[in-house]
Amino acid sequence: MAQNVNPFFPSHGAQGKSREETPSLPKDNHAVSKRLQKELMLLMMHADKGISAFPDGENLFKWVGTITGPQDTVYTDLSYKLSLEFPQSYPYSAPVVRFITPCFHPNVDNAGNICLDILKDKWSALYDIRTILLSIQSLLGEPNNDSPLNPHAADLWQDQVKYKEYLVDEYRKAQDKAQDS
Repeated sequence: MAQNVNPFFPSHGAQGKSREETPSLPKDNHAVSKRLQKELMLLMMHADKGISAFPDGENLFKWVGTITGPQDTVYTDLSYKLSLEFPQSYPYSAPVVRFITPCFHPNVDNAGNICLDILKDKWSALYDIRTILLSIQSLLGEPNNDSPLNPHAADLWQDQVKYKEYLVDEYRKAQDKAQDS
């Protein structure tokens, strides 16, 4: 079974080494940049329906992603933009992912923060950008109402007709506001 081990930090067996002998984080971001470039190529080659992401300008550590709602859910035909910010310790630390487009959802707060275990305590270096986007896309149709960031959305989720009406109304308001800006 693969383990989430960071080669830049000593393992439990390295306790006998002096502080000077233990490796430190790389001075440059070459390894992380290389990993992100590889992930970009994989994303473009897979061409998964309903997800995409690209660096935001020249900064390889800040991306803009897009997901469309999964079919046969209240989010069908809705499209959302997300920001993805990668730390220098990526892939050993999860990126910070937020909705840019306002998203009414039980696991998304008004600031766009997402409650998703793989972005927090269940993160693994084996995950990539594609995994993150597919997981968020799946979360849209299958929220975790036991851990809501938006209690109003969690309460309304039980009645899918009312939820869809409210969702579409909020989505249109956000689109109108974005066009006026």
